[in-house]
Amino acid sequence: MSTAAYRIRRSTRARAVRVTVDPDGTVTVTLPSRAPERMAAEAVQELAPWIARRRKALARAAEDRARPDGTVPYLGGHLTLAPQPGRTRAHRRGAVLLVPADDPGPAIERFYRRAARAEVAPRLDAATARAGTRYAGLTIRGQRTRWASCSSEGGMSFNWRLLLAPAEILDYVVEHEVCHLEVMDHSPRFWALLESRVPDWRRHAAWLRRYGSTLVL
Repeated sequence: MSTAAYRIRRSTRARAVRVTVDPDGTVTVTLPSRAPERMAAEAVQELAPWIARRRKALARAAEDRARPDGTVPYLGGHLTLAPQPGRTRAHRRGAVLLVPADDPGPAIERFYRRAARAEVAPRLDAATARAGTRYAGLTIRGQRTRWASCSSEGGMSFNWRLLLAPAEILDYVVEHEVCHLEVMDHSPRFWALLESRVPDWRRHAAWLRRYGSTLVL
């Protein structure tokens, strides 16, 4: 089996070689800062069957989640992009998203970050009210490997890309993090608590595992 093309990334925090496959099929090998480059080639060769399977799975997921040209996903629906010359800020008008005519990407991401706070905050308030708990603050981020987190101090962080998923996926992630206000780890007690609040959480978790790679603009 031929070795897949790959790129190398150095990390001072890495303790071992890590191979990932991006949604577009690009293979990235993260090496500890002092590791020789040959370790990247060895890892890619060893993991060649997994890389091939991962690329196929990503391609299938992208096909399943294909969207109409000129649109962006929003909580299970789509917003139609309407480029306007001279516009610098993306603005939603019903099912239409007004965007800059030139290089709209940054403005669209800023729109999603604003919208994420508006969508997450009321869901988080309602979930904590039902649970009888409180959180310390809400942060919206754009992590590549994490959908949300809850700190030991009660600080909540959510990925704006969750707005590219169906609404029930966002609702599930909110409930998941609210459970962490009571149980910080993923012990049996945590999963029992989550199941009491989201009985079909396994279906939502499986959706994220399968289609999380497609939650990109």
